[in-house]
Amino acid sequence: MNGHGHAHAHPPEGAAALVHGDALAAAHVDALLKAVPPRDPGTRPDASARAERQRRRWATQVVVADELARRACVERGLRPPEEVRPSQVLAVAEEDVADLGSIVAAVLAHSPAARVLLTELESEQNVPESAVRDYYDRNPDRFLTRDALRRGVDPFGGPFDGAGPADFLPYDDVREGIAHELRRTAGRRAFFAWLDRARAGVVFAAGHEHPGDPSHPDHEHRH
Repeated sequence: MNGHGHAHAHPPEGAAALVHGDALAAAHVDALLKAVPPRDPGTRPDASARAERQRRRWATQVVVADELARRACVERGLRPPEEVRPSQVLAVAEEDVADLGSIVAAVLAHSPAARVLLTELESEQNVPESAVRDYYDRNPDRFLTRDALRRGVDPFGGPFDGAGPADFLPYDDVREGIAHELRRTAGRRAFFAWLDRARAGVVFAAGHEHPGDPSHPDHEHRH
C-alpha cells in the first residue's frame, strides 16, 4: 500500500495524521506527551506555548514512525512486537540524541517495532573485508594497547614519540568488533533511508507537522 492516492486527503477530526490513507488517532500523541514531561517548560507564556506546540509535533513524528515500523515488520514477516504502554517509554541516552537526532532516538526508545526493524536492517548489511581493514589502518588511535595508553604513546607521532608495532592490538583480535560497528552504522543509515521513504505516504493534521517544517511559524530545524 502506498500513499500516492492520498496526497490530497486530509486527516479527519481527532486524527493526528493519515498513514498511507489510514487515520492515526491524536490520542496516541496525547498519551506519549503525558509519558514524556517537557525538558524545559520555559518561563514566558508565549515561549511555553510555542514549546508545547513543538513538543506535540515532535511526539507526532515519534508515534507515526512507530506505526510505520509496525507495518514494515508485518510486511517483512517479522514477529510483531508487543504493545508498548507510554509509561514504559525508555530513557533516551544523550549520545543517541547526538548520533541519531532527537526524533529517531526517541522512536527507537519508544517503539519495539522500530528496534526490531533496525536490528533486521543491520543484519542485512554486508561489510566487505576491505572496509574493515581500511578502518583499522585509518584509526590507529582506537587500537592502542593498554600499556601504550598508560605510557602516553602518540599513534600519530613522529619516529621518536610514535608507537611501535607491539603497541597496537592485532588486526585479527579486533576485526569482528570493527565489522560489528560498521554494520551497525550502515544499519542506522538504512533505517534513516527507510523512514524518509515511509514518511512520504503520511499526511499530517494541522498542528502535527514535523517540527522543522518551514510551513508553520514555530518551525525549528532539529532532528
